[in-house]
Amino acid sequence: MAGSAQAEIRSQLGRLAVVTGATGGLGYETALALAKTGAEVLLTGRDDRKGASAIEKIRREAPDAKVSFEHLDLASLQSIAEFAQRMHSRQSLDLLINNAGVMALPRRQTTADGFEMQLGTNYLGHFALTARLMPLLRRASGPRVVNVSSLAHRTGFIDFDDLQGARVYSPWKAYGQSKLATLMFALELQRRSDAKGWNLTSTAAHPGFARTGLFASGPGGLVSLATDFAAPFFGHSAADGARPILFAATSPKARPGAYYGPGGIGELRGAPAPALMMPQARDAARAARLWDVSEKLTGTSFE
Repeated sequence: MAGSAQAEIRSQLGRLAVVTGATGGLGYETALALAKTGAEVLLTGRDDRKGASAIEKIRREAPDAKVSFEHLDLASLQSIAEFAQRMHSRQSLDLLINNAGVMALPRRQTTADGFEMQLGTNYLGHFALTARLMPLLRRASGPRVVNVSSLAHRTGFIDFDDLQGARVYSPWKAYGQSKLATLMFALELQRRSDAKGWNLTSTAAHPGFARTGLFASGPGGLVSLATDFAAPFFGHSAADGARPILFAATSPKARPGAYYGPGGIGELRGAPAPALMMPQARDAARAARLWDVSEKLTGTSFE
């Protein structure tokens, strides 16, 4: 169904897109589809070797694709700042897809800056990246930011008393919190864009049950085995999982501040459709508090 995903996207000729975590899985499929529809796509990731391989694969499928790779580690504020500095040579940025992530790490790990790894990579890193790229985004005509959330946001809550899981760490609690924070960020970014006249469209999306390497690199063990067994019956490919992300990023029908996912049973697979958003994701007061905390933790500002 990857072909149908490409058919759903209007021409992206003349647009510049940055896709985080684009060396495999959802990020790669998103970058590939955007490149095939004419966008200049900047793939980012932590592994330069995988980055080079991803570029080669895209060029085999689309020889005329305008694609390049830049090193970016979302678990390092220094790496984010250095990437943003390199981007300053660009005139503008049309599309930022905050996709990179880690899932349910069995043991608590921390980023280079001491953040719990899932919160730091999935949310705080993308928060800091978006803040640093805002000048480029605001110079574009009709810029969009897409944050990739998850079905796991439904069980998430923001624990301001133990945001970094230092006192009590649970792999799935930390993952759910990070994906809820990602969705809250997308909604709050749209609120602030509307209030301050940033002329930015902020959306969010989730892939449903997509067959990627995220489970194997995260929970592992019996969870990965169960996932591998269930995937053919309840899930879909990474290319199909990327369809809601691409819809949020490119469709004229995608609404500012909206959330999209697969439209099938349980939002596990299917064509892009509006996704269920839990009440805690819509809590504007807690989202504003999270924004203020995030600016302090990352040392960044959107002003």
